[in-house]
Amino acid sequence: MIKDNQKTLNRLHILMDALIIVISFLIAYYMRFYSFLTSLSLFSVEKKTFYPLSVYAQSLYILVPLYLFLYDRAKLYTPKRSKKRWTEFYHITYSNFLGLTFYLFLLYMIKEEHISRLFLGMFTFINIILCAVARMSIAQVLRTFRRKGYNLKHVLLVGYSRAAEAYIDRIFANPQWGYYIHGILDNNMEIGTKYKKVPVVGKLEQLEEYLTKMSLDEIAITLSIKEYDMLERVVTICEKTGVHTKFIPDYYNFFPTRPYTEDLYGLPVINIRNVPLSNTFNWLIKRVLDIIGSIAGLVVCAIPMLIIAILIKLTSEGPVIFTQVRIGKNNKPFKMYKFRSMVLQTDEEEEKAWTTKYDPRVTRIGRFIRRTSLDELPQLFNILKGDMSLVGPRPERPQFVEKFKEEIPRYMIKHQVPPGLTGWAQVNGYRGDTSITKRIEYDLYYIENWTLGFDIKIILLTIFKGFINKNAY
Repeated sequence: MIKDNQKTLNRLHILMDALIIVISFLIAYYMRFYSFLTSLSLFSVEKKTFYPLSVYAQSLYILVPLYLFLYDRAKLYTPKRSKKRWTEFYHITYSNFLGLTFYLFLLYMIKEEHISRLFLGMFTFINIILCAVARMSIAQVLRTFRRKGYNLKHVLLVGYSRAAEAYIDRIFANPQWGYYIHGILDNNMEIGTKYKKVPVVGKLEQLEEYLTKMSLDEIAITLSIKEYDMLERVVTICEKTGVHTKFIPDYYNFFPTRPYTEDLYGLPVINIRNVPLSNTFNWLIKRVLDIIGSIAGLVVCAIPMLIIAILIKLTSEGPVIFTQVRIGKNNKPFKMYKFRSMVLQTDEEEEKAWTTKYDPRVTRIGRFIRRTSLDELPQLFNILKGDMSLVGPRPERPQFVEKFKEEIPRYMIKHQVPPGLTGWAQVNGYRGDTSITKRIEYDLYYIENWTLGFDIKIILLTIFKGFINKNAY
């Protein structure tokens, strides 16, 4: 059974991590005191002026259990079938720096000044790299095995619904997760009906019979919302047999991907929308990143911005900077700055529609700076002012906000956070003249799953993927 394999794999992970901590410690000790680095003036150290390995190794009695505890708290020993690799790397890095901080504090408290801080920095860096490489290698091996049909998790769905179809879609799109769906039990669909090769194999009344005769790892309850009066009985049957049970609500499209629940004296209350940036501390962290990032961006881009400004002034009449009213956080309008890329227009002409391909209003230099997103650089001033953020949903013009909020469900939720210079939708290709519905899906995912690490990831993707916008005309 998969659950037995998972227990074995978790124990092996713990042993592997403990071994990696020790190996990283030894490598760091050798590099700090015996490698070629000691010949460099910056890292030089005289022999017999530092603790021998036997003294340093005593730290492992603290470091090994401390790091394993932190890894466990970071959920690095939970099943990883559907987890993203960058998330695991983030948790490894976070745990290591937290462990280092705790250990440095401990050294300070006991007034130990002779443990090399440079050594501890090397140890942390090596440990992060080795731990990440080892885990990613194991994950890749397991994914390969699962693609070939080994180490599968056997699943039965209870109920045919939109939730069942969405669940099957994701399982089939990710064979590396290693799920095998045996079928669906449902009272409304005829036996033999299939969705993407997954058949309806029986009625809901046969659930106990299937659980008895089949060796299943998991039950996914995907009842239609109209059948929720049967939910309690289904859960009772599943729990009686001891099989691991998941509930996938048929109203999942109304809920955040990470629901925020409250305990109201034993009554669980689910918040329909979880917005991490409504937390003051999270908002403050993001604001600090915005201020630092916008100042750095203005310093780095000062010369390119000056050149663009001169080219605009030389090639067309009108101001260099173009301001346009956009809707920001809490539905408040603000003036967004851009380099002017079009000929001068009246307000009525400008508000008519989006720019189209081969639009005659776009100037020659304007076409270049729009395609390369250089026209967006003045928005660094919007970020510094607080109108915008480095990362967030792109702001839209008032007339389009009024239009989209009536046509696209949940469109206005994007205004619960500051608009951004770049965003999760943009780095996934939804920029310019693309699907607004898909853009909102990505924006909502960002809003509900915000972390500082997620912001940094989007910024790095924006840099490394380039600023070319094929949908900008």
